[in-house]
Amino acid sequence: MGPRVQLPPEIQLAQRLAGNEQVTRDRAVRKLRKYIVARTQRAEGGFTHDELLKVWKGLFYCMWMQDKPLLQEELGRTISQLIHAFQTTEAQHLFLQTFWQTMNREWMGIDRLRLDKFYMLMRMVLHESLKALKTRGWDERQTEQLLELLMTEILHPDSQAPNGVKSHFIEIFLEELTKVGAHELTADQNLRLIGPFCTVAAQTQDSLVLHNITRGVFEAIVEQAPLAIEDLLKELAEERDGDTLSREPPEGSVSGAEPDPGKEQWGDDDEEDSTGTVLQFDYEAVANRLFEMASRRDTPPQNRKRLYKVIRKLQALSEGLFPEDDIPEKAYRNPRGGRRVRMKKRLSESQLQNKIGGAAEEASRPDPSPASARRRRSAGADPAVPREQPGGRGRRGAPRRRRRPWAGARAKAADGQAPKVKRKRALEGQK
Repeated sequence: MGPRVQLPPEIQLAQRLAGNEQVTRDRAVRKLRKYIVARTQRAEGGFTHDELLKVWKGLFYCMWMQDKPLLQEELGRTISQLIHAFQTTEAQHLFLQTFWQTMNREWMGIDRLRLDKFYMLMRMVLHESLKALKTRGWDERQTEQLLELLMTEILHPDSQAPNGVKSHFIEIFLEELTKVGAHELTADQNLRLIGPFCTVAAQTQDSLVLHNITRGVFEAIVEQAPLAIEDLLKELAEERDGDTLSREPPEGSVSGAEPDPGKEQWGDDDEEDSTGTVLQFDYEAVANRLFEMASRRDTPPQNRKRLYKVIRKLQALSEGLFPEDDIPEKAYRNPRGGRRVRMKKRLSESQLQNKIGGAAEEASRPDPSPASARRRRSAGADPAVPREQPGGRGRRGAPRRRRRPWAGARAKAADGQAPKVKRKRALEGQK
């Protein structure tokens, strides 16, 4: 009997990672982290592409074998944080590349009961890859390298990524980018980070990819515009008050008044960090980038048609037409510069004062219900209510649009009764 062949460390670790016993798997994950740190610290060390593919196959089946949601989440966090054990950017990118290649290769074999855990793993790996980029100060060259890696392995037409991987990646990209960098990324940096999506949306022949990018990236930016304004106003108020903690205004005060210094709202801070902070974008710059890509001759007609709809929404945002039209006047200023975008102001000072005054008078009325408003309009009462100027913003022509259907409905009801009366008279004549 010949001597026993010694297997490479990567294969040994992969076998233990896919073991049946959880204790063996957990011990293998800890040993893998130490092995990565020790090997990538040497100048001549590092991993090859095939070695990391073997490692990821072991990690894939380590997650496959893990039951119980809480343990799955803990294991997913441990696996995704292995990227920080690599000591060089090149090794980190190779680790990420082999991860996405492993997901693309193994995806069709995942049953529906295990899909959620691998969706979670993809989200965590993307989150940690963005955190690794953040630790390097969002370096422009490294940002481009990471984006090129993601586009090549997931959204490129020649990639082997299944539709489930593509759709989930597009869905979670802005969400994870917001969690990692919403507090510090500038509008120019955000445009650079979504730039590859503009290129893919204009060139792809896959209608599903086009729909997911349009809905999950560009229309999401449009929908978050009111939150971006609230975020800007909050930071301006904090700078004015010289207070970094977000506090609720005292009872009976109006929004924007001095907060009570004795109340510390730690719970509200956590909630606002998770839901209130959004990415800031220069809507005009995003529209211009999209138009540049969509107007090329080689852009498919269906892509151009879909992107032009988004471009019109972004151009409206850049001109001050926000989804919520009651934007305070101070939101149109940018005293700081830097990461906030200067927004154009559509209303003149007099129109703005009339709008704010009209809104305050409307709020002070005792019965603001729609039915009472219709009764007042039909009776011609309350002549002191200021009317919206024809050149106003947001609700332009809205009162007239509501008045016409109401009047038309009454006319339709009257017309609908006329045939019944004629029919009744004809029956009386027959008697």
